[in-house]
Amino acid sequence: MKLPFRPRARLLQLLGDQLIGSPRLAVFELVKNAYDADAEHVTVTLSGLSTPDPTIVVEDDGDGMSLTTIRDIWLVPAHDHRGLQRKALKRTRLNRLPLGEKGLGRFAVHKLGDAIELVTRAPEQLECVVRIDWSTLIEVQFLSDAEVTVTTREPEVFKEGLTGTKLTISRLREVNWTRGEVRRLFRQITSISSPFTSRSDQFETVLKVPDHPDWVAGIPDVNILLKRAPWRFVFSVDDGKIDWDYEFRGVTGIKLAKRSASGQGKPLIVAPDRDLDPLGANQGEVSRKRKSVIADAAMSEGIGSITGEIFVFDRDRVVLQHLGDSQLIQNFLDENGGVRVYRDSIRVYNYGEPGDDWLGLDLRRVNTPTRNISRNIVVGAIDLSLEQSQGLIEKTNREGFVENDAYRNLQRIILGALAILETERKIDKDNIRAITGKGKDPEAVNITQPLQALRDAAKKHKLSEELDPLINKAEKNYNEMRDTMLQAGLSGMGLAIVFHEIEQGVRILHDAIEAGGSLDTVQVQARELVRILDGFSELLRKGEKRTNSIKHLVRRARDLNRVRFRNHHVQLVCPALEDEVPDIERSFAFGLLLGALNNLLDNAFYWLQVRWPEESQSERKIYINVEPDFPGGPAIIIADNGPGLQDDPDRLTRPFFSRRPDGMGVGLYYTNMVMELNDGRLGFPDAEEANVPEGFDGAVLALIFGKGE
Repeated sequence: MKLPFRPRARLLQLLGDQLIGSPRLAVFELVKNAYDADAEHVTVTLSGLSTPDPTIVVEDDGDGMSLTTIRDIWLVPAHDHRGLQRKALKRTRLNRLPLGEKGLGRFAVHKLGDAIELVTRAPEQLECVVRIDWSTLIEVQFLSDAEVTVTTREPEVFKEGLTGTKLTISRLREVNWTRGEVRRLFRQITSISSPFTSRSDQFETVLKVPDHPDWVAGIPDVNILLKRAPWRFVFSVDDGKIDWDYEFRGVTGIKLAKRSASGQGKPLIVAPDRDLDPLGANQGEVSRKRKSVIADAAMSEGIGSITGEIFVFDRDRVVLQHLGDSQLIQNFLDENGGVRVYRDSIRVYNYGEPGDDWLGLDLRRVNTPTRNISRNIVVGAIDLSLEQSQGLIEKTNREGFVENDAYRNLQRIILGALAILETERKIDKDNIRAITGKGKDPEAVNITQPLQALRDAAKKHKLSEELDPLINKAEKNYNEMRDTMLQAGLSGMGLAIVFHEIEQGVRILHDAIEAGGSLDTVQVQARELVRILDGFSELLRKGEKRTNSIKHLVRRARDLNRVRFRNHHVQLVCPALEDEVPDIERSFAFGLLLGALNNLLDNAFYWLQVRWPEESQSERKIYINVEPDFPGGPAIIIADNGPGLQDDPDRLTRPFFSRRPDGMGVGLYYTNMVMELNDGRLGFPDAEEANVPEGFDGAVLALIFGKGE
């Protein structure tokens, strides 16, 4: 036998109730339906909120529906006419592509209430009225038996040639609409159109609450508050190239000059795409396929052009008090902080909502606190073209995009753009700290003297007698570790892991003391910190100084990186290793210097990929030589033909400063410290001073060993 499916009538109610996450999202969906109907004005009215029978009315001035449309489309669940219209790029009268594609958005009304009245009129048609009582309808056993009465009449609502749709929903499921819920609804539906881009057409949404007009009064004007943001960043990405404009607009009362920077048509550097396990733990790059460090046309496939505008605030008390109405700004950021997504300037829910961190900004902030920006200081918008972004598919529950390859590429592209903003902002932020007396970057302070705060906290809470011996031991170990820094070959992420282990131990102990934790608990945490430092100190004692050959050091670095030179298609020019070149000896910790030299090669390999992507990889070159008569003493010169350095040496050697989207900013800091601990220094000579041959027009660095005995 061949038997058909026989869906129950209650399926329609389930579609609305289960697919739509909240009443506010249901209203948002109805407003989007008005957009697809070419409405220019939508009014949402919440009436009778203080009565037992409140109502929600959504009225628009769109094209409305005829009886034929109601019969053949509106009453056909999952009808794909909008999806087909979008796929064919068939635009509406107002040149819009439809947002709907699954034919389920209309069931948002069933999330809101059991009684629905739909009044609609299409051009030159009679007015149509549809009434649905869900409590009666779902008593019918099968969907095929559920009938809805549709009547036509002379216009009573849309008179004098007017068109549009009016939905009245009563017997609401959610009857207790609070002031906070209403204000959140106001924020959501009025944010449906991007405030940052201009439209060729008009689309405006208004929320009315006749019983409580004060509930939607006094909500701060977004544009006025955004003018107070100290930082603004605008960018556009097309086929892997980025145009950007950065602006530090200054802070009233802090005497720091405004600053701007920009870049046009540059390759966008992106963080590597990493594989995650089901629990979200980063497992590193599992795929053996080399992943590009710059965006390209293939990465933009299914996404199209991207534009963005980001405003960044500062929650540091010293800065916040100069912005005026600090509590208002903090409340505004709590409600609006994040990065929203728009397509054709119409919002994709729920990106940018409180609690949504689709870009992982907060996690990145934890990893590099003083450079990366967190969600609660950012108000931003990303705008996509609906026509070009067909690879981004909205979830059926209307809460973001399906997390496919196009979505992950979108994240990588936007985080790559934000990395430019974060690097530029750190320059101004460091200057603000210097002017306001905050001193050094707090993370740098944690690296150089992380234990003083613990001693102060113990004294304040009268725990010095118990904790000072442990803190003193931790300080002794820490200073010993700082004197030799790191074991041989440990670079990049390894260095960051060491720092973060220490910082985490210090912070946990500090918080426990400040929170008034039990003495036993605090002592256990103090001993744990000492244990961490003990382990690192023991590891680092191996880096003792002795007389070593500089030529042997260069050869060892070359041999360790042979495979990388081959895999990255990098040509090595190394006159220092030719047989007739005499050797030079100096006293240094061989393992530490090898790690420092590897750090510089790490950087060179990375930036060569930026300037010379896969299609021009044969151009990549690195130059290593030993200059015996370099000013200050013999030096190992490392040069490349990458994009070069664009910051001054003082900034380059600060911890946590990097122009790599995934960079920790500790490599050059480490290299500089290793050289100082070995009676040398890290130099940044020009190509002529370092006798670098032509063709190496990128970065030039020097490991200078000093004059020796």
